[in-house]
Amino acid sequence: MATPQTDIELIHRYQATGDLEVIGELYKRYTALVYGVCMKYLKDRDEAKDATMQLFEKLIQSLKNHEVENFKSWLYVSARNMCLMKIRSAKGKFKEEISATDMENEYLLHPEGDQEVEENLDKLEKCINRLVDGQKQCVQLFFLEEKCYKEISVTTGLDLNQVKSFIQNGKRNLKICMEENG
Repeated sequence: MATPQTDIELIHRYQATGDLEVIGELYKRYTALVYGVCMKYLKDRDEAKDATMQLFEKLIQSLKNHEVENFKSWLYVSARNMCLMKIRSAKGKFKEEISATDMENEYLLHPEGDQEVEENLDKLEKCINRLVDGQKQCVQLFFLEEKCYKEISVTTGLDLNQVKSFIQNGKRNLKICMEENG
C-alpha cells in the first residue's frame, strides 16, 4: 500500500500533469470543511452544496497558477471569500412578501451575525475605495480575486516589490480605516 501523498505533493503533481483525479483526491480530503464553511455563511444546504462544487471547479483553474504553502488554510479562505461574495451579490436581489405571522419572531428574520457581517462588508468596501489606486488595485486582486504576487505584477505592470508593498500598506490602511469606523 502506497503512503498517502501530502497536500503539497498532490498540488505539484496536479500542476505537472493537469490530472483531475489528483485534484479530486486532494479536494476530497477537505470537502466536509468547505461544506461546513459554506453552511456557516450561506445557511442553506442546497446553496452550500452548490458553493462546494463551484469552489472545486474554481480550484481546477486556481491551483494551476497559485503557489500554495498551506492548502487547508488557503482553501478555507477561498471558501469564505466565495461565500461572502455570494452574499454580497445577492444583497437586494431577494424579494419575498412577508406576512404578519412571519414578523412575530424577529430573531428568525434577523439573526445577530448577519447584520454585523453586512455592516462589516459595507465598511470594508468603503475603506477599500479610500485606498490609493495602487494599493486598491493590488488588495482587490490579491484578496478578492485570489491572485498571487506574480500574477498581480503581470496584470498591473508593477514590479514584485511594489506589489508586496502595496498589499502590505493596503492591509495596514484597511485595518486602520476599519478600526476608525467602528
